Amino acid sequence: MIFSGVFFAATFIIPLFDLPAKTKVIASTTSLVLMEVVFWSGGLLVGKELFTKYKNQMNPKNWFKKPETKMDKSDVA
Repeated sequence: MIFSGVFFAATFIIPLFDLPAKTKVIASTTSLVLMEVVFWSGGLLVGKELFTKYKNQMNPKNWFKKPETKMDKSDVA
């Protein structure tokens, strides 16, 4: 899944090359498609639990939440 970042970065670097516009559009689109394919195939390889955990960590909504702590029976009054 980390390798998908290479294709994501390439999407922003490709327009800086001295290439015809049509080639830039095709290369950028191909890079985005490859990024998604590599990301989801990586998710299949690592398994559902690890992939879900990684996906939740990448969600900006979850960045500043405090982790939930489990209460023991001794903590309950």
